[in-house]
Amino acid sequence: MNNLAVNTINYQQMAFAFLGGLGLFLFSIKYMGEGLQIMAGDRLRYILDKYTTSPFLGVLVGILVTALIQSSSGTSVITIGLVGAGLLSLRQAIGIIMGANIGTTITTFIIGFNITDYALPILFLGAACLFFTKLRVINNIGRILFGFGGIFFALTLMSGAMQPLKYLPEFRQLMINLSHNSVLGVFIGTLVTVLVQASSATISVLQNIYQENLVTLRGALPILFGDNIGTTITVIIAVIGANTAAKRLAASHVIFNVIGTIIFMIFLTPFTFFIEKMQYMLHLNPKMTIAFAHGAFNTATTILLFPFIRVLEFLVVKLIKSNKREKEYKTKLDMALLTAPVIALGQVKAEITDMTSLVLENLKASVDFFHNHNEKLAEEIETTEEGINNLDQEISNYLTLLSGGNFNVKEGEEIGIYLDMCRDVERIGDHAFGIVKDVNYEIKKKMKFSQTAHEEVDQLLATSTLMIENAIEALRNSDKEKSIEVLDLHNKLYAQEKKIRKNNIERMRNQECELRAGLYYIDLISHFTRIGDHARNMVEKVIENRV
Repeated sequence: MNNLAVNTINYQQMAFAFLGGLGLFLFSIKYMGEGLQIMAGDRLRYILDKYTTSPFLGVLVGILVTALIQSSSGTSVITIGLVGAGLLSLRQAIGIIMGANIGTTITTFIIGFNITDYALPILFLGAACLFFTKLRVINNIGRILFGFGGIFFALTLMSGAMQPLKYLPEFRQLMINLSHNSVLGVFIGTLVTVLVQASSATISVLQNIYQENLVTLRGALPILFGDNIGTTITVIIAVIGANTAAKRLAASHVIFNVIGTIIFMIFLTPFTFFIEKMQYMLHLNPKMTIAFAHGAFNTATTILLFPFIRVLEFLVVKLIKSNKREKEYKTKLDMALLTAPVIALGQVKAEITDMTSLVLENLKASVDFFHNHNEKLAEEIETTEEGINNLDQEISNYLTLLSGGNFNVKEGEEIGIYLDMCRDVERIGDHAFGIVKDVNYEIKKKMKFSQTAHEEVDQLLATSTLMIENAIEALRNSDKEKSIEVLDLHNKLYAQEKKIRKNNIERMRNQECELRAGLYYIDLISHFTRIGDHARNMVEKVIENRV
């Protein structure tokens, strides 16, 4: 009987059905996650940024966000972006990653509920929501339903494709080997997940294999552990070319998952016994048994390693040395000084001058990008811009807290002045990044600027740089002379911009430059006059002896 079954296996059909099912599964899980992300909007990033003041809260937020978007890799990549921008500390981010490991088990629990009979009607409902209305909310619900139905239909395809494997002696022998060689199971789980780049897909395949009695529970669990290691490949890819903080987070994710696997491999026998007991007591079906094991493994690993977050942080900091050129976008403002407004305001002034220096660096880099079109430079400018926004927020929040305390009239006036000044510095940063956006548009539309235009932008940068440098000195030392120089340079900048605008119109009239590029060039140079306005605003209060 078995020999006959082996002879009648259509390997091509089996491979096509499995690969098609796997492809549909990957598409469906991504499509459903995108629908959930669109419905959640920017709140995901906001939640990750604002509600992770401690590692414990980070774990909870990691669970929530991953459950929402159905992708631990997605949560990890967003977290890496926040760490890279200096908006999250490494310790907070490690907590989120731990939570993401628990949150991703929700997918396997969903698969554990065997509702494959309803997959096609759910697919139809999703398609109806997508194509029979233009309402955005209904369309997003359609994405979620279509992805949800697609997951279960894909599982049906994969399950059907794998059924003939039970007749293959080679496959049965491999499964027997896995039951006796746990390390091989970990290796296979890791390798397959690295190739597919979706642990939920490989775990769903494992659920099907276990359901078909093709592997014992003891053979399945090491594969499950390996899946957890393999899922870190997405995070590793995400930090290629990233800064030190992001690389440290990726390393902590790998170390965390590897340590968890080592612990459970040591205690594989008692853990297998525990899962078998729970399967019997809770009457779990085979798919739900794997889901339960996945949830128990990740939850237990997080509980065991959570007290050692500081140790993990120390380890990755030692392993991955910091790049001296990189900056952490955090202020040194001391909450303890809120009761001493004079000292606190001195700290604020120092932070604003440091922030202004950072903005100036970004302005110079944006002009460099205008000249060279270096994409890596544009990414660095964007990261720094996010850091500047974070500094602005921290300083503004500190000043708001300071305004709620006891202070005299002059100190109260300074609080308001520094709030305005901080906003001016942040707006200079916005205009620097605005140049990058304009250049990206120029690249996209394949516009070309003349050599004269490049030289004119350099002239505007030179005047703007001198203005900002003088503004920093004026603020740092309450220097009136430097402040007056800023006002003179402001007038010079406007005169330069006016002359450059006139020259540009003349070039367009004489057809020396492309009309579309010439018109767009006017928008680009206007950033410099706006920068000049904000630099002037910064020093006006110095001239009035108010700071």
